[in-house]
Amino acid sequence: MSMKLPDPHPPLGEEEPSPPPQRRPRGFASGPAPSAGAAGPPRRRGEREREREKERTKLRERHRRAITSRMLAGLRQHGNFPLPARADMNDVLAALARAAGWTVHPDGTTFRSSNQPPLPPPPQLGMFQVASGDAPAFINALNSYAIGTPSSLQTDDCLSPSSLDSVVAERSIKTENFGNSSSVNSLNCMDNNQLLRSSAMLAGDYTKTPYIPVYASLPMGIINSHCQLVDPEGVRAELRHLKSLNVDGVVVDCWWGIVEAWIPRKYEWSGYRDLFGIIKEFKLKVQVVLSFHGSGETGSGDMLISLPKWIMEIAKENQDIFFTDREGRRNTECLSWGIDKERVLRGRTGIEVYFDFMRSFHMEFRNLSEEGLISAIEIGLGASGELRYPSFPERMGWKYPGIGEFQCYDRYMQKNLRQSALSRGHLFWARGPDNAGYYNSRPHETGFFCDGGDYDSYYGRFFLNWYSAILINHVDQVLSLAALAFDGAEIVVKNCKPCCRAYSGILQSNKQRWIFSGSENAQEAFYNS
Repeated sequence: MSMKLPDPHPPLGEEEPSPPPQRRPRGFASGPAPSAGAAGPPRRRGEREREREKERTKLRERHRRAITSRMLAGLRQHGNFPLPARADMNDVLAALARAAGWTVHPDGTTFRSSNQPPLPPPPQLGMFQVASGDAPAFINALNSYAIGTPSSLQTDDCLSPSSLDSVVAERSIKTENFGNSSSVNSLNCMDNNQLLRSSAMLAGDYTKTPYIPVYASLPMGIINSHCQLVDPEGVRAELRHLKSLNVDGVVVDCWWGIVEAWIPRKYEWSGYRDLFGIIKEFKLKVQVVLSFHGSGETGSGDMLISLPKWIMEIAKENQDIFFTDREGRRNTECLSWGIDKERVLRGRTGIEVYFDFMRSFHMEFRNLSEEGLISAIEIGLGASGELRYPSFPERMGWKYPGIGEFQCYDRYMQKNLRQSALSRGHLFWARGPDNAGYYNSRPHETGFFCDGGDYDSYYGRFFLNWYSAILINHVDQVLSLAALAFDGAEIVVKNCKPCCRAYSGILQSNKQRWIFSGSENAQEAFYNS
């Protein structure tokens, strides 16, 4: 059997067929292919950019939802619009049309009622319009805008987080213009001062009125360690007395160590539910404090409230979940920020534990927030609920005006410090200063804080920047999750004044209504924060 081999020299004009042309790639594949040695870094940069864009998209979506929530709350509270709990834009348009005298069918058919005469053109009120004289509820809803309350309707949903500062500045300019407008006299012929007071109280804005809202703090012992209301009748008597003094509301501490005391993710709110029901009977408002720290060690009351029992069980095997000073002494008042991203709390990180607690509170008392009973929510951020390191505990022997000590010697903070020093290329910087003094030292007595001391060296600047960055990262993460858990609610933060300057930039980046309540005590002399 013979086989015919291919002719190595084909005759002229009989060339081998060429392969079919390949289609031109599109999209990301249309660019030049990177070399083998440079393929890694561009891909990583692209991934990082996509992750940043995802975070920016999340921030824009949170901002959009917050604006929508405030708009719906304003229509319900000031315009008497019967909007459902999860209203959409169709519900809002239907309510506005009905307030203007139109008929709206369930299928969306909208027309002007035949038995009503044509409505005259609405009179102009600055940039707002009054629908008609037959809609007093809608007129009352606009009273707050006439005195200069900024409107969420003027904010564009597609604005990026970096451009929101200009919106805030523009709102402040328009606020001044509205405040000086003479069109206030045309609203129902009301007196200027009367309109100013009523509108401000409806909107919850007292900045242009002589009125100052007053909230009284309720004692810690009204809720026991089993989350039970101890003396309901005594609480009623106390609230009756406060009501006679014309206070606006009360401040209630919701302790993490009581609500989630025994089992992780097992939240017990029964005592606070009973307490809020009694407060509602007296038509008082509530400012809730979510306390993620312990209390009772420094004379704050007879009742000792510690962190949850299951947290203390973990601490028996791993005490590095607490802040630690140079001598290895632990501060059990609150959790160390070093475990914010470490899954050492029965499979959860510190940030996840805080978020789960806030989300549980929101789901339990969402109706009270929608009714306006809960006026503000304060988020605990550290020792005594303040955003600060526990660097001057009295049980460690601290006395005013000592500078305190650095609290960064637990295993997780030291791990973070080592990584930061390694990224700078100076692994020998992975240590705390050994000449920063003790709890009751003065700055001039130390080699670190004295004039020309090590704080101004390359190492000193690196360490202080790292130490403050841990604090800033903590508040950034907790408040971001608080804005997600309490979408549209007013968030209050308790802080010491030196810390307020340290993280003011973070608050601008979150674009939320953070309100600060400062404290007048030895924190003024605390240099380590």
